[in-house]
Amino acid sequence: MKIELPYGKGFQETEISNERINGVLEASIEEYQPEDDQLTIVKKAMKNPINSKKLKELAVGKDKVVILISDHTRPVPSKYILPLMLKEIREGNPDADITLLVATGCHRGTTKEELIGKIGENIYKNEKIYIHDCDDESMLVTLDEKLPSGGNIVVNKLAAEADLLVAEGFIEPHFFAGYSGGRKSVFPGCCSRKAVMYNHNAEFIDSEYARTGNLENNPIHKDMIAAAKALGLVYIVNVVINSDKEVIHAVAGDLEKAHEAGTEWLKGKAGVDKRLADIAITSNGGYPLDQNIYQAVKSMTAAEATVKDGGVIIVSAESSDGTGGDAFYNAFVNEPDTERLYQSFLDTPKEETIPDQWESQILCRVLLKTKAIIYISDVDDEIIKTFHMIPVKTLDEAMEKANELMGNDSSVTVIPNGISVFIK
Repeated sequence: MKIELPYGKGFQETEISNERINGVLEASIEEYQPEDDQLTIVKKAMKNPINSKKLKELAVGKDKVVILISDHTRPVPSKYILPLMLKEIREGNPDADITLLVATGCHRGTTKEELIGKIGENIYKNEKIYIHDCDDESMLVTLDEKLPSGGNIVVNKLAAEADLLVAEGFIEPHFFAGYSGGRKSVFPGCCSRKAVMYNHNAEFIDSEYARTGNLENNPIHKDMIAAAKALGLVYIVNVVINSDKEVIHAVAGDLEKAHEAGTEWLKGKAGVDKRLADIAITSNGGYPLDQNIYQAVKSMTAAEATVKDGGVIIVSAESSDGTGGDAFYNAFVNEPDTERLYQSFLDTPKEETIPDQWESQILCRVLLKTKAIIYISDVDDEIIKTFHMIPVKTLDEAMEKANELMGNDSSVTVIPNGISVFIK
């Protein structure tokens, strides 16, 4: 069988004998064929908002409007969403002062080129745009309300001072928040680094409910939704996309109800049955989601759910941006023993959570289950080794290494896009 994995803007390929393949796990979403084109799908959702007035009605009398938009790490097809949102807002209030606030969370700032590629040159040139910086204290304010967990809600003041706060985004399975989209535009999208770190604490990450495809009793989701409501996010436009990054479904309206409707729709198309195997092969879905090692941990959790204890995981992620975070990298530099590193995270109080601790913690969890993680990327081999993974450059080379570790007859489960599915 020919195996093809997304890698950057291309693919990695290899051949594996059919008798070794225990399953190819792909969401049925890839088979779904929408009746309408992408723009029409979004238009219909906005014409029929869930548990909400239409955006143009919400905009009446609102002079200071902020639209939270996704950053460069998210393949949200904003060109089909933002023009419609801007049009409706100006229909409701032609004089509205609109700011597009790029919800970077704790990611690096989105570049001009990345923004133009995402929102188009026309919107880039003609709209007010501000890129959130989670460390810029001059642009952060603390809300009076607290998180359910007791933490502070510290947010970008442009969002806090808005008369109308709305957001665009997309919904996909998320490895500890359950699903992306909705409330994540606020938390972590436009919050302070310290607030995000408190929410992503070791206790919450370790919770059995903080898993892909689950919102119920998920402590991370509870804090996120509370923060978004406290800030006043009243309206969202969220889409579901396929592996070609095309819109196949959309929801609009109330922060909670519209997001719930979107996750319910996706749940029936993204869940796949577990197929345990000696070797699990996956990818981060290609560019832009495989820009760094940090982001690639997400697809590793899909492989984690279907690889046997002591098995091998192969991950395809170009990682053109390198590690994705100094703190994430330094955690492994400073403590080469995976078990000790993992325990140190569990011993860390919520308020002392360090940057990127959650990603390091989850990677440790996966490493402790496996014999090896073989990582296909363009990153320097020594950096990959620092993360206790085996560096390779091709899927063929990865399979050779895996066969050496597990045997030439070992079983294989393939998850072509590890972040588009959740393993049931």
